[in-house]
Amino acid sequence: MTTQILSPEAREFTARAILIGQRIDLRALGSTQRMAGGPLAVSVRGGGAAVMFRYGAVVLFDVQPLEQDEFLRQLRPRVLEPAAEPEVEQVTVRIDPEAKEVLEGNTVILKDTGTERLEIVADILSKSVILARYESTVAQTFERIEPFAAELTKEKTGSRMAHELLSHLGSALLIEQQMVGRVQIDDTPEVLWDRPDLERLFARLREEFEILERFTALNRKLELVSRTVETALGLIQARRSLRVEWYIVILIVFEICLTLYQMFWLGAGH
Repeated sequence: MTTQILSPEAREFTARAILIGQRIDLRALGSTQRMAGGPLAVSVRGGGAAVMFRYGAVVLFDVQPLEQDEFLRQLRPRVLEPAAEPEVEQVTVRIDPEAKEVLEGNTVILKDTGTERLEIVADILSKSVILARYESTVAQTFERIEPFAAELTKEKTGSRMAHELLSHLGSALLIEQQMVGRVQIDDTPEVLWDRPDLERLFARLREEFEILERFTALNRKLELVSRTVETALGLIQARRSLRVEWYIVILIVFEICLTLYQMFWLGAGH
């Protein structure tokens, strides 16, 4: 049975995904989610609908700017670690019961405004917007690591560089943990358990938005960041070890010279 959170009379409207923070406390909102960890779909006061995900994304359907601002303002107390600059992605949704459900340009064509179909679109848009944030973060990490890679050709590499590299490694590992453990980008939405007839729609949209391809490419970049940082840290550690070995050699040579001095020069004095 198809449920409704959006007016069935809507024929063309905007779907806007916004990444507003690290997490949304859906339980505090009185969540009536289908399954634990799934999204929460609600009607928006003033018109339109919203689908909220615990990993910090909200997808708004047919919500006007003023109603959007008010909805997000009321939601703010339930958002953990709000984003300084929310990531936004937007498409147009057109309802056509006779058309094939596909993405044409920047327009998603659906057969109806049933909640299950909106949840499919919301799932794809929310993953797309969070991938965009991760892609931007990883790109910035690459830019920051590049100067460190150049510094490795020099002899002087100190604790400051090691600390910065460890920070970048931590950021990369955190993103990887969030993608796999919290967002589960490569998983299918729970709505398909009850509505297997929507699997084709989900597969088409996932392919059009290149969700799996972007996820795979991002994982490769994260692996490269981790490998680069680990290699750099290994080189820094090796140089430090070599420097310590030279200090030990110098101390041994000094000790030998001192002993020879005492044996020959002080002995000759007697």
